[in-house]
Amino acid sequence: MMTKLELDKLTEEQINFQLILHSGTARSKIIQSLREYREGNVESSNRLLQEAENDLQIAHDVHFQMIKREANGLKTEFSLLLLHGEDHLMSTLTMKELVREMLELFKAKNL
Repeated sequence: MMTKLELDKLTEEQINFQLILHSGTARSKIIQSLREYREGNVESSNRLLQEAENDLQIAHDVHFQMIKREANGLKTEFSLLLLHGEDHLMSTLTMKELVREMLELFKAKNL
């Protein structure tokens, strides 16, 4: 179940930290999922990937709300914190796709 954050109740700094928090949590779970699979814990690996997907959905929703706010004329102030949050989100999305493909390849090869 996804938690919907209401950005109008947060400062820009808090919004940026939400991006970092949820994408960073997802990133940790994605890496742990690969480690669990390597140890033969397929069920745990799958559970962690699903949890990571849920965390990424929250981060993506925050990002989408930011885009909608800007499209409605509420400009987001550029900051290093925002850049870090964006970097976390995009690299974690890429990592998720790569790990999913790796796990499918391992399964197909019975590894």
